Amino acid sequence: MSAIATPAAEFQKHALTLAAAQSATIAQHNNSPAWMTTLREQGAADFARTPWPGRKTEQWKYTSLQSLQDFVAADWGAALVPAAGHEAVTTGSAVSSALLSFDATRLVFVDGVFDARASDALPSGMTLFSLADDAASKIIADNLGRVAGSVDAARRNLFSMLNNAWTRDGLLVHLPRSVTLEKPLYIAHVSSAAPANTEATVANQRVLVVMEEGSSAQIVEHYIASTPGQAAFVNALTEIQLGNNASLHHTRLNMEDEALSHVGAVHLNLQRDARFHGFTIAEGSRLKRIDYQMNHCGQGAELNLDGVYLARNKQLVDYHTTIEHRVPNGTSKEVFRGIIGDKARAVFNGRIHIHKDAQKTLAELNNRNLLTSNSAEIDTKPELEIYADDVRCAHGATISQLDETALYYLQSRGISPAQARVMLSFGFINELLQGLPHEDIKTALGTHLSALFAADRAFVSDGDVRDAAESA
Repeated sequence: MSAIATPAAEFQKHALTLAAAQSATIAQHNNSPAWMTTLREQGAADFARTPWPGRKTEQWKYTSLQSLQDFVAADWGAALVPAAGHEAVTTGSAVSSALLSFDATRLVFVDGVFDARASDALPSGMTLFSLADDAASKIIADNLGRVAGSVDAARRNLFSMLNNAWTRDGLLVHLPRSVTLEKPLYIAHVSSAAPANTEATVANQRVLVVMEEGSSAQIVEHYIASTPGQAAFVNALTEIQLGNNASLHHTRLNMEDEALSHVGAVHLNLQRDARFHGFTIAEGSRLKRIDYQMNHCGQGAELNLDGVYLARNKQLVDYHTTIEHRVPNGTSKEVFRGIIGDKARAVFNGRIHIHKDAQKTLAELNNRNLLTSNSAEIDTKPELEIYADDVRCAHGATISQLDETALYYLQSRGISPAQARVMLSFGFINELLQGLPHEDIKTALGTHLSALFAADRAFVSDGDVRDAAESA
């Protein structure tokens, strides 16, 4: 009896077929260095033999990949090998208006392809994989895939393997020793509307950051869609190598349309006395899964990660974070807050692993959630796994609704019930927004979220209040 093809098996088949078609096109043009060929072939092999995650897979227990079956039925075409002229997509006003405007070096990628016309000139030390000279190629070959590949086998991310298999280009950000990036680097990842002969857009996005000893930078990655309601699948992977005493503030903004499916990951190695401050925010979509894998590889490193997630309608947001303390004297602080309304779902899994040699570690993890509907759901699972005996660690999670006492207090001061709810809901996450180092980004995010909260009661009202208002 022949085996019945499942949607999962069909997705893997389609994904590998697309990878093979892309490899053939690259080989035809004879423009693929040996390190990229090896990365792609190894990624495809790993992806092909890795079991598809299901509800019995711990890392995917609360997140179904059923929505990806839609991409099996859709015509992907040669989505990862764009036709000539595709780079002109960002000249549209819809995309331009969605980009942040602040004093930064702007680099725009459309479906993973660099758009030179919408971007500033590449600064020194930055290059596309496809344009790398011998020195840059060596840096890429020595680092690409090494951070993501260092994850324990049981926790390897299937989609990081697929990202390797689909990689045709990417961005290298290399800062030599003691170099400080004068302006923030703003990387806009745009998902475009599907071409006329296809039903869905598939995009692969890859960024490699290598910062040598004593270097410093601010990097903002912004994920947006050019067309509301478009069907798209985005697979995004950022790898970061922080050298001794290097300092990075990394901001990741996932603001795509809710029809888009996004699976992304940030993998980070911190060497001695390195400092990393991360901020991430995600609005929900059909499928939005973001992994952070952070490794303390040198003593004295400091890590701070703040996160916000917002889900409404029937959206899904899933954050999985892992901090590996492998050496002594490391510090980590992680704070995530989520607001979930309507029939949306959110998942947060934060894991801190203290290895037996990681004495004198200080680690904190906190996750707070606000449910604004009786039908909303949050699955939160903070974890501490400790094998050292001289550490200070704490973790906690809370799930709550808007405080009726606080609402009454604000209304007694002449504030309307609707505005009081907006103030309390926005205040729940505003503390984390205030930690952003760039005032223009802080202001832009604050304005966007304030308008969102005022326009959509999903983030400010419980189900009973909304139902009553809608039936009135």
